[in-house]
Amino acid sequence: MIIYGVGDHLFDMLGWHKELASKIDRIFDKDKRKIGKKVDGLDILVEAPEKLSKLKEGTEVFVSAIRYYGEIKDEIQTINPGLRCRNIDELYGVVDTAKQQTSLTSFVDVLFINGCDISYPSRYRVSHATEQLYSVGMTSFVVNWRDVTNEMIHFCKCVVLYRCPWTWDIQELIDAAKKRHKPVFYDIDDLVIDTKYTDNIPYIKGLNRRVRRNYDDGVRRNGRVLRLCDGAITTTEALAEELKNYVPVVFINRNVASGTMVELSRQAARRGKDQIGSDKVTIGYFSGSSTHIDDLEMLIAPLEHLFEKYDSLEFLLVGEIDLPEKLKKYKQRIKQLDFVDWTKLPELIAMADINLAPLQDTLFNAAKSENKWMEASLVGVPTVASNVGAFAKMIIQGETGLLCGDAGEWEDAISRLVEDVEFRERIGDQAREYVMKNCLACNTGLKLKNFLASHMPRSVAFVLPSFTTWSGGIMVALQHAQTLWKHGADVTLINDDWREDPLDLLQEMFPYFGRLEYKKTEFLSKFDTAVATFWATVKRLGALTDKDRRYLVQNYEPGFYHYDNVERLEAYSTYCREDLAYITISRWCKDWLENRFGKHAAFVSNGLDVEAFRPAERSWNGKIRVLIEGDASEHKNIEEAFYIASVLPRKEFEVWYVSYNVQSMPWHRVDRVLNQVSYDEMPEVYKACHILLKTSKLESFSYPPLEMMATGGLVVLRANEGNQEYISDGENCLVYDPMDLRTAIRCIYRAVEDKALRDRLIAGGIETARKRDWKNIEKDIVKAYEANV
Repeated sequence: MIIYGVGDHLFDMLGWHKELASKIDRIFDKDKRKIGKKVDGLDILVEAPEKLSKLKEGTEVFVSAIRYYGEIKDEIQTINPGLRCRNIDELYGVVDTAKQQTSLTSFVDVLFINGCDISYPSRYRVSHATEQLYSVGMTSFVVNWRDVTNEMIHFCKCVVLYRCPWTWDIQELIDAAKKRHKPVFYDIDDLVIDTKYTDNIPYIKGLNRRVRRNYDDGVRRNGRVLRLCDGAITTTEALAEELKNYVPVVFINRNVASGTMVELSRQAARRGKDQIGSDKVTIGYFSGSSTHIDDLEMLIAPLEHLFEKYDSLEFLLVGEIDLPEKLKKYKQRIKQLDFVDWTKLPELIAMADINLAPLQDTLFNAAKSENKWMEASLVGVPTVASNVGAFAKMIIQGETGLLCGDAGEWEDAISRLVEDVEFRERIGDQAREYVMKNCLACNTGLKLKNFLASHMPRSVAFVLPSFTTWSGGIMVALQHAQTLWKHGADVTLINDDWREDPLDLLQEMFPYFGRLEYKKTEFLSKFDTAVATFWATVKRLGALTDKDRRYLVQNYEPGFYHYDNVERLEAYSTYCREDLAYITISRWCKDWLENRFGKHAAFVSNGLDVEAFRPAERSWNGKIRVLIEGDASEHKNIEEAFYIASVLPRKEFEVWYVSYNVQSMPWHRVDRVLNQVSYDEMPEVYKACHILLKTSKLESFSYPPLEMMATGGLVVLRANEGNQEYISDGENCLVYDPMDLRTAIRCIYRAVEDKALRDRLIAGGIETARKRDWKNIEKDIVKAYEANV
């Protein structure tokens, strides 16, 4: 089995498999020619087409350049027609290294999406950023860009995308974030967001056509994602200025050193000088990647003069970079080492007496960060750097380093450090002191935290008793949540039930809400506001917020239980809390909260989605259909409704029953039973019926009568605290006497037989519902939740 890679794209494709990628430790030989390598039984061929001709017929060749697969497949089969070419995506199902879907279980402040498989830059921009935030109390989680799913957006307050190329998954994640008012920022540490910046890089100019095409494609995809974001986070002033052309907000968060870097550097500094002779002076250049060959070229003349001037001078060259031809004559005094893991770098830097950081003066380089100066400073090694970009910004000339322009300044600066040991040590010590004070992750996170927090909208969690059982109370809570979302809040629904989120209805009705399972989620971040919607959900608020705890009271819930039930006492206790702000939708609830418990409650009248419950004409000439609605609880009192219905003649009346948690009994007179009717189906049920018979004894706010009115139907009901706010006997409904159920029968016949009365009731009911339109109540909802915050 063969993997045929086109340039660095191969390693992008394999980057998700860390074990495999770590074993591909080197793909270049000394003369820069790309070679093949055997890893875990797979032959890795990187731009070595001549080897393809030697492969056996039938050999499977997986091509890494997905976008140009067809073109490359044709080229391969021209070289060797007997090979079986396949897209590398298929490798995921062939090799036992399949991509594992990342599953989040913690709610955090920031979700970092790492779009770079090269550890050096992603360590600075992702790992160190998480350390910065952790030190100031902001939580985060890191996911690889290939593992992104839409569901991840539920688990965070904002998203930071580091060097993420555009893919459909990234696009959908950003779209989902915007729906939920979660800000998305693009973190970038190089001008690899537009080919106008990369076209003139000498190294890029030297790439062959195919590799260059892949590189440019990646740059363009970076830029595409950048433009989708709300802002950018970057490393330097020069880079920030360019990014302002693409996004409205740019924040500079300079690269900083992690705690591990500090400890490794401290240990390296202690033993570094013992590893070289005291009579030698070593200057070091730690290039990292091969893209810096042109930067080293600008120092050839000064280095030649210095080698001739000082016999004690040695040169340490580290990284994927070839020794320039003109310096090979000094190779006995030059030590060249391959690119090393970052944990080994402090030890190598400590072997040097002077650190060199040359950069050609270009816009691309001006945007680069000051890492090389910072890393050397941590081990107390002074830096001579180009007077360009971040070096010019961060280095204090003559105090924490030396800045140079032309070749003469480079030679003079290095000469002074070679000759003046005291000056050299003082610069190194001062640089280390400055970096320890200003450039560590543990003491630089506050500004980043404040920036991110300032762009996060108010986060509000509504704790629902269930996502599977729908009721009027839950719909009211969802309407409150929807109103806050419409006014810019980031709203999350918390399911307190043990059953799974059924997604379908919630997703269809409220696609802009986050959804979390309380029992399956670790809340590492807190919400600004958490709202209980049922007495049993109050106990969850402590885990969700340290700030603003609300209780949306919609009924006297102790009344749901018998006096010997401990849950009655627990429900009662929720009205005695000192840490809650109470909101209610019923004047009756507002009265008993204040009179019995001494709690002031913000009052918001209930509303109705009048667009969902539109009026419909009914024929009153045939059978009259009577609707009974409610569960079997004592306060719903449906047995009384069935008793009244049993008296109605079958030849004149048909009875429908909407049940949520029980089946009708054999003694119930019912022509049709509708079980578990969803909210969006109820308007059609109302429209199919003529009269709603509602017999509840106790309700904080009774929705079915109002909904029936809105559809142009008639309502015969028993008055209670939950409907007295909007009913008017003889104007929008007919009220019977519960002490004489014969009055209910008379009300039904009056509605059917008296057309003038019926027309007045229908018109009055529609007008009553219209006044309760949620749109007319939005400002009151917003005000109620903003009070006391």
